[in-house]
Amino acid sequence: MMRWVVLIVVYVTIFFWYTNFESPLTRAEADSYLTLIRERGVDQERLAALTRFLYDDDGDDFVMVNLIDMRQEDPTKGGETPSQLLDRYMEYMWPSLILRACHPVVFSQGNFEALDIWGIDGAQKWSRFALMRYRSRRDMLEISTDPRFEGSHNFKIAAMHKTVAFPVAGGFGYSDPRWILAAVFLVLGLLRRRRD
Repeated sequence: MMRWVVLIVVYVTIFFWYTNFESPLTRAEADSYLTLIRERGVDQERLAALTRFLYDDDGDDFVMVNLIDMRQEDPTKGGETPSQLLDRYMEYMWPSLILRACHPVVFSQGNFEALDIWGIDGAQKWSRFALMRYRSRRDMLEISTDPRFEGSHNFKIAAMHKTVAFPVAGGFGYSDPRWILAAVFLVLGLLRRRRD
């Protein structure tokens, strides 16, 4: 019996950490975040896209698709390598992400050139690919409007030659860790029961 209690308490704790129970962003709340971002000099096209994304908030989690092409390392210049610069960026990002139940879903190195391209210039090569799960749009904004982010973001800019990032929602329910963890805990509980 005690084992079930422990498993349930642990699962409920993780479930509440991982799940967004806050309401979607209001227009006023979104506008306050947009004001902070506008002050950083973001171009109007990106700001318009972000505005549409925030105004359309449904309160659910989403995944950010990231295509990254790292800068080439130049040994003659010395200093930090692109990978080291990206690591410095992630020194802020990792704790901020994990605190808000945001994490990579998939991360991989790009070893080959693109095989199918049309309507896009300069998209033949991508050195990294990542899917990053965000618990909510509010969580993403809390991370990106923190004053510490602006300084660390400069390391990301210095590390990358080019990047594309766009959000997608839905279609990831089958891989939701909450369902997987529930199944694992259920099996653990039943195995213990049989032994008893």
